[in-house]
Amino acid sequence: MSIHENLLGGPPPTHLPDDPGPREMLASGTAPVDVAAAHPTSSLAWAQLADEAYERGATVESYAYARTGYHRGLDALRRSGWKGHGPVPWEHEPNRGFLRALHALARAAQAIGEQEEYERCSQFLKDSSPTAAQVLG
Repeated sequence: MSIHENLLGGPPPTHLPDDPGPREMLASGTAPVDVAAAHPTSSLAWAQLADEAYERGATVESYAYARTGYHRGLDALRRSGWKGHGPVPWEHEPNRGFLRALHALARAAQAIGEQEEYERCSQFLKDSSPTAAQVLG
């Protein structure tokens, strides 16, 4: 038996490929809008835009940014072999952009009264990464 064998019988964790460009740009202080323009497939950039919009009370704008990051993340997950379910570990840093966008989408959906979407996205976050659900609140 291999140490990496999945004993629970579910799909293996999905690990998105590393794309350090957007992460490094954000860390160096580049505005998220500029990062998203330079790297439109980066869920991390869209999640950051969603967080900033939410913090200033622009919930519809936050929802739109989060939805974009969420869909960009789904595309990346599928390209990485994800089949629609299974772990997306927070511990793998390249997954965090998607997980942050998913959290932001749930939060914004709740703020605009989309209760069903809030519940679906919240459960999806918990199912994908219990750690992310705990860390992101």
